[in-house]
Amino acid sequence: MARKALAAHNAALKPIVCVGEKLAEREASQTEKVLQTQVTGSLKGLSKQQAEETIIAYEPVWAIGTGKTATPAQAQETHGFIRHLLVKIFDETVARRVRIQYGGSVKPGNARELMSLPDVDGALVGGASLEDRSFADIIKNSI
Repeated sequence: MARKALAAHNAALKPIVCVGEKLAEREASQTEKVLQTQVTGSLKGLSKQQAEETIIAYEPVWAIGTGKTATPAQAQETHGFIRHLLVKIFDETVARRVRIQYGGSVKPGNARELMSLPDVDGALVGGASLEDRSFADIIKNSI
């Protein structure tokens, strides 16, 4: 019985592939090259159905734990690039169905603007989720 329950529970798990560039790579205009390598390598060998069940989180390494956040324009540009890669790797349908989240220092003050961008499908909240008030404010500000 426990094995059956575990199998049912595992069926609900969704992989999250985190991709992102370091500050030096961004400053050297290498963001797209880095992301192409990471996204292509991470999804290699997946079927279209498997890809659709995968979440991609763009987490610029330079923003994790630093308090720095990509500007809305940077976030949209990067998420749009990832979505375009998905079209090239799979097709338009898969690209529309894959959720692409932003995960670089999401805070109550920037959540609404980031979540309103056309290619940002949600947030992967790190440190701010450890403080209940901050996390609740992110959720409220994202709706």
